[in-house]
Amino acid sequence: MSRIFVTGGSGRLGRSVVAGLAQAGHEVVSVDRDAVPAELLPAGVVQETADLLAPGEALRLIGAAKPDAVIHLAAIAVPFSAPEDVIFGANTRLAFAVISAATEVGVPKIVTASSPTVLGYGCPAGWLPPSFPLDERTPAKPWNAYALSKLIAEQTVQMFAAAQGERIRYAAFRPCFVISPEEWEGAPTQQGHTLAERLADPALSAPALFNYVDARDVADFLDLLLQKMEDIPNGETFFVGAADALATAPLAELMPKFLPGSEALSAGLTGTSPAFSIAKAQELLGWQPKRTWRTELKPTLNDEASTLVTAGGGAKETS
Repeated sequence: MSRIFVTGGSGRLGRSVVAGLAQAGHEVVSVDRDAVPAELLPAGVVQETADLLAPGEALRLIGAAKPDAVIHLAAIAVPFSAPEDVIFGANTRLAFAVISAATEVGVPKIVTASSPTVLGYGCPAGWLPPSFPLDERTPAKPWNAYALSKLIAEQTVQMFAAAQGERIRYAAFRPCFVISPEEWEGAPTQQGHTLAERLADPALSAPALFNYVDARDVADFLDLLLQKMEDIPNGETFFVGAADALATAPLAELMPKFLPGSEALSAGLTGTSPAFSIAKAQELLGWQPKRTWRTELKPTLNDEASTLVTAGGGAKETS
């Protein structure tokens, strides 16, 4: 059992990470500007309400907690949800404040959240990768403040790993489109539509290249990562996603409709193959996602989408 300090523990991903780590037997200190209602807080979790951008606050809280590991999730989590300079400033300052404070305290394991958006898909000027599936070797080409801030978070852990050698272990991870447990039940996603609608209309999932991951699988990944960090190269970055695509048709059929020029590149994405590879996490850590939309999605009031999902039929197109 370890004592784990989680920033952003009240967020969509953070709630599942805190709950999953607590269920795995860890002592968890959850820090966020917003508090989770006491009745929803997992047993044994210590909750702190704080602004980690306040000078000295990250150092004070991490020093007081004396954790065995720090997992940094706190950020403005949605691109363009605030002015670009606000997103860039908040996210980069948060990452540096938390990682540097944890390093100064001497926390032996430090992990930061990044994002698949660092690759640059969705760029208005056009984007095509060298190949599919996308993996950690795919060149990063961020085109907005959110994606750039996440790439800088990765580079921050790599900088500290280079400076500290093997004394402290660092890692970053890129969670795909996070689905929280309540969203399987029909709650709206962060884009405002439901998952059933996202499956019924591929245009809704196409901007994210049909990627997704269950928040509970991310918690399982982080638990395993913390166990294995001493046995893998320092400063590694991992994609964390589901083993399939959030689509009812093969991406080899869907991708060319929404990503011009990708016909040849996506031809190998057959069956339920996702656009994002999780092979590195599988090979270095032995991690496997347990959940898929085919087993987790519950019926909703959207009868058309629910029928389509249950039947596994063809995807509905919109003009």
